Amino acid sequence: MSKHTFTRRHKIHFSECDPAGIVFYPQYFILFNDLTESWIDSLLPEGYQGLILGRRIGMPTVRLDASFTAISRFGDDVDLELDVDHVGNRSMSLELRCVGHDGVLRMAAKQTIVTTSLDTHQAVPIPEDLKAAIERR
Repeated sequence: MSKHTFTRRHKIHFSECDPAGIVFYPQYFILFNDLTESWIDSLLPEGYQGLILGRRIGMPTVRLDASFTAISRFGDDVDLELDVDHVGNRSMSLELRCVGHDGVLRMAAKQTIVTTSLDTHQAVPIPEDLKAAIERR
């Protein structure tokens, strides 16, 4: 799959930090979830909200591997990056990164997401229009 990195700039907020003034590690997962929502918003006319509330398609994480390589501090400017590693029938693997504007990788994760019915909580195929939009990028 060709790489087209989806990137959003972010300034580290006070609320994302621990008393030492560095990002409290679970906050990265919230930032990456927000990044994924923005990415879906860029792919579908009705966006992430339409996928979840309108179509009742869930996107739970079933696997997450993370590496923390450098700290991010309150006030740092970073880029949050998302690349699609693999798209299957009912799941996709994403590569997520937080990179400082100094070029230093702060944190990286590989996430596997499964599409599910929010009514049955069973895996369902990735919607065709979503899959096509991902594959076009």
